[in-house]
Amino acid sequence: MLLAQDLLGYEDADPELTKSIIEGVKKSNNDIDRIIEMSAPEWPLDKISKVDLVILRIAIYELLYSKSVPEKVAVDEAVELAKEFGNDTSQRFVNGVLGNVIEHKKEHKI
Repeated sequence: MLLAQDLLGYEDADPELTKSIIEGVKKSNNDIDRIIEMSAPEWPLDKISKVDLVILRIAIYELLYSKSVPEKVAVDEAVELAKEFGNDTSQRFVNGVLGNVIEHKKEHKI
């Protein structure tokens, strides 16, 4: 994929995985956004930084819709992305929201 390989310089990016994630997030975007709103009620979507929002959408897709990514891996990768591309509070914010998502999942609220 152009974004992963050319813009970010990841020559070993898996184009099929990248395509699967992009298509999955697009298809489930409304449900994912509803889950973000439920898991971070004090943060309206338009107040979440775009980087954090994209990271959350990908991670939530992996947590709830992708059967190939273990929970811990999805959260760890999201936190690492937040560290690298987000602001000073992104790491904690993303980790907290995803923790809430996992709790809601366990309680069968999502």
